[in-house]
Amino acid sequence: MSDDRPTWARRIAAERLARQWSQAEAVAALRAHAPKPIPEGASMIRQWKRWEAGEVTPSEFYQPIIAAVFGTVTHALFPAAGRRDGNAEIVAVSGMETLDIISRLQSSDVDNSTLEALRITTDRLCSEYPYLPSGQLVMEGRQWLKRIAGLQGQRLTLAQHKEVLTLSGWLALLVGCVEYDMGDRPAAESTRRAALSLATEAENGEIAGWAHEMRAWFCLTTGDYRGIIAASQTGTDVAPHHGVAIQLAAQEAKAWARLKDRRQTEVALDRGRKLLEGMPYPENLDNHFVVDPAKFDYYAMDCYRLLGEDRIAETLAQEVIRASTDFDGTERAPMRMAEARLTLGVVAARQGDVEQAVNYGELALTAERQSLPSLLMVSRELASIVHRDYADDAAGRDYLDHLNTLTRAT
Repeated sequence: MSDDRPTWARRIAAERLARQWSQAEAVAALRAHAPKPIPEGASMIRQWKRWEAGEVTPSEFYQPIIAAVFGTVTHALFPAAGRRDGNAEIVAVSGMETLDIISRLQSSDVDNSTLEALRITTDRLCSEYPYLPSGQLVMEGRQWLKRIAGLQGQRLTLAQHKEVLTLSGWLALLVGCVEYDMGDRPAAESTRRAALSLATEAENGEIAGWAHEMRAWFCLTTGDYRGIIAASQTGTDVAPHHGVAIQLAAQEAKAWARLKDRRQTEVALDRGRKLLEGMPYPENLDNHFVVDPAKFDYYAMDCYRLLGEDRIAETLAQEVIRASTDFDGTERAPMRMAEARLTLGVVAARQGDVEQAVNYGELALTAERQSLPSLLMVSRELASIVHRDYADDAAGRDYLDHLNTLTRAT
């Protein structure tokens, strides 16, 4: 097969091989997941061969079935065309420069056009989370949070007051996430609690759900796995029909994987997959509080790495890196890519290739945009294998020293 096949065709073949299935076995799995009977015999196997060769695109009927066979969602395998630019200039939409917005905030009345400009500003900041330096993003987030919070002392209608609370809640979530990325746990927890309080006052279940998701994330990186499960279930109760419920299911799956309960891991993953499959394709994939369909592979990658399913974890890690890289080579999701590289490092270490394992580990540690708690958590998985099996290897010792230095600095 040539390498110029469509990405989805290469991935279908890779997913099948990762499970060590023949094409006939893949078709049998397809038949088991189909909502109604599909053709019998050799014709369906010939169709599968055509899909893997990239000769024909699966129809809208088969796309979600193929995704379900491999435990992912339709838009992760077959991305929707077109993406909204999360960095579009505010002025292009609202007609306002930043100084104009600030000037209007200082007036006694706030009109709807000003609130719309603030909504766009909030969306822009949340969309810059994956790549903007932490120090810069947290500073801008705090400044805008202070400006918007100041509106509560002005004359507002009931609807405007609720909108101000909602925008403040989103910015508090963003600031708290970046504070945690920077290793400032006390500040992050205080900001998370503030976001939860704003959500309660604004009666916004989605923001409340994300506040509980942050709690689950904090528990994950500190090793409180039962705490993850409790926070995930609480968040799901307050936001069962929002995108955050998908990420909460993923956090719960990560907890079960670390508790070595494969059944509960896959139950949680499948719950999240079904929720995501039933939701419309997002308008802005860059927004940190929008669940990108491609991110589901990232969740599953983490779980299968912990469960020791190296072939599946490796396949998913390579897909995460591909999906997170633009055509010009720009890394669109450097933090996600760092964990994918660490996954490849863990697989390489388990297979006895310490040089490749350390190369992946070092590459992850040098990413410009980092979430230190998450990065260190997965790095320690690789480090434990290196320490156990390759402590006498020079490259292994250098990697452990680098990781220890970063840990002490944090």
